Amino acid sequence: MRTPPTRTRVAVIGGGQNCEHDVSLASAASVAGALDPAAYDVVPITIGRDGTWRDRGLRPIGLCGAAQVLRGCDVAFPVVHGPRGEDGALAALCELAGIAYVGSGVRPGAIAMDKWTTKLVAAAVGIATAPGRLVTAATAGHERWTHPVVVKPVAAGSSLGVSLVTEPGLLRPALEEALALDDRVLVEDVVAGREIDVAVLRRTDGSLFVPPALEIVADGVFDHEAKYGGHADFRVPARLEGVEAKALKEAALAVYDALGCSGVARVDFFLTEDGPVLNEVNTVPGMTEHSQVPRMFAAAGMSYPELLDELVRGAHR
Repeated sequence: MRTPPTRTRVAVIGGGQNCEHDVSLASAASVAGALDPAAYDVVPITIGRDGTWRDRGLRPIGLCGAAQVLRGCDVAFPVVHGPRGEDGALAALCELAGIAYVGSGVRPGAIAMDKWTTKLVAAAVGIATAPGRLVTAATAGHERWTHPVVVKPVAAGSSLGVSLVTEPGLLRPALEEALALDDRVLVEDVVAGREIDVAVLRRTDGSLFVPPALEIVADGVFDHEAKYGGHADFRVPARLEGVEAKALKEAALAVYDALGCSGVARVDFFLTEDGPVLNEVNTVPGMTEHSQVPRMFAAAGMSYPELLDELVRGAHR
């Protein structure tokens, strides 16, 4: 009698204590539902808005209980976007517990989540970013409008708290909205260019794979409502000239490597007349089947389950 093959036990972690809680739940549910049941035994874990860890039955188990569940799994698959998740927090927990996990480690997660620090790293490797300045609650009162700018929290995702300021009276409300989500804010010049996303995947053999890029066509700033309200137009593959595609790919690989990323990351650019300008890096990008990253890999012939399988098999400690 043949012994059935052992399935890999994967803990899919969703939720989180931040404004991206619902987005994370959607990503986690999609990942859990798409992992091949013949190969994987999925163990869902949810982090509530209040920080309570819950098991597959949504029973409170606390951090200690969650650690026991994680230790009983082969791989952790964190899909918690934003602070206390994407920022390296869950990677640190997995490393301290000695659990293999999907995605980038503590340092790249923390740096990429901090948009100001990401700009400094990008500049150090020759990648252009939008001219901007760092504003805090203490300095916000001194900000004066001189030209159109984009105001955004330094460490938040899903385009929450992002505002296009086109006239003086809009600056103060925009700063207040962003400061409600973070104690540091970026005020950046508006960049005229096409919004292009590039995904980078470190495969199980260590090689890096870049699928066709995706273009976002939105009316105005690609904010939270545009991203999740069904108003955005995602075009993949993006229509690019050969030299444009090459420049975007090289810039994405340079940033991915400089940050030390693992797994998959989404690197967002503005494509201007002078070349790519980095917007931000997402080390835990949206991961529903219809999110930008899976769409890009689908355009390369890699299905959503195949992408997830590649990520799980590439998990590290």
